[in-house]
Amino acid sequence: MDITVLPLPEEKKKSKYDDESKLGFGRIFTDRMLVAEWKAGQGWVDARIQPYAPFMLDPACLVLHYAQEIFEGLKAYRWKDDKIALFRPEMNARRFNLSAERMCMPEVPEELFLKGIEQLVSLEREWVPSSEGTSLYIRPTLIAVEPVLGVKPSDHYFFYVIMSPVGAYYPAGFNPIKILVEDHYVRAVPGGTGEAKTGGNYASSLKAALEAKKKGFDQVLWLDGVSKQFVEEVGAMNMLFAYGNRVVTSPLTGSILNGVTRDSVLKLAGTLGFTVEERQLDINELLNDISSGRITEAFGSGTAAVITPVGALNFKEKTYTVADGGVGSITRKLYDTLTGIQYGKVADTFGWIRKIS
Repeated sequence: MDITVLPLPEEKKKSKYDDESKLGFGRIFTDRMLVAEWKAGQGWVDARIQPYAPFMLDPACLVLHYAQEIFEGLKAYRWKDDKIALFRPEMNARRFNLSAERMCMPEVPEELFLKGIEQLVSLEREWVPSSEGTSLYIRPTLIAVEPVLGVKPSDHYFFYVIMSPVGAYYPAGFNPIKILVEDHYVRAVPGGTGEAKTGGNYASSLKAALEAKKKGFDQVLWLDGVSKQFVEEVGAMNMLFAYGNRVVTSPLTGSILNGVTRDSVLKLAGTLGFTVEERQLDINELLNDISSGRITEAFGSGTAAVITPVGALNFKEKTYTVADGGVGSITRKLYDTLTGIQYGKVADTFGWIRKIS
């Protein structure tokens, strides 16, 4: 479908950041946004790129009461030659629509998702930062806006994309984090919404995350919601463990998000000489393997940080340090190679990069 580009009045233009080292994450937004609407009986209408602005929402709209909402996260990168590139946006588009199907929302045409983002990034290319580790974070979102009180799928939706220049995720260095294994609260169960990228999953994780931070930990590692025995994922990351040259991660059982970075790591690892295994990881077995030294590295994968080294896990008040607690060679190799592809420093042999004209 055609996308109309509305004028950006001079008075609507924002002041650009002047210090990329202070960008932070998700607090500064670009001049424009992509918006389209879906209406029952009409389908997708009124796709447009407009000046960034608040929405006027009825207090009764369904998203505010029944949380019918999904989102995605991806990035645009500025290369040394000033070209702008996206990383695997097609996978984000597919996952977005899988989330939509689970939440009884209309699928967004892949052409609208991809071409809309490309056009928006092209118009806002001045907002893509250039310093090491920086990028333009892209947040596609779909919300139910029908004003009615009643548990039902909406007959009116807003699809929109906003963008935020973000700083380097590791401004102080690529340092390992400490994780608390959560054995009281659960994030998701099979048959639930765990594999959908919907806000409720993140809201339900906040209490455990806050309690973990009070105890001095950076993240929470979730166990399965039935037996609380098997490792699932960390708040904003999938988890992977290295047994020497073998990289092991939990399988996609319906309660774990199918991470774009997770998929990329598993595909990339095989080309770097590592073997990959997806299997259920019993938490007690895992901790025993850390204690015995069989597990030599642990790391998380996600869009925000790409790869996050994990130095220690704590379970039932006992801390288990992974190897020497530092950054392992596999973790470093995967991080350097994956970010190298994203920033155009390493050849993309997978066809993952989509350049913005």
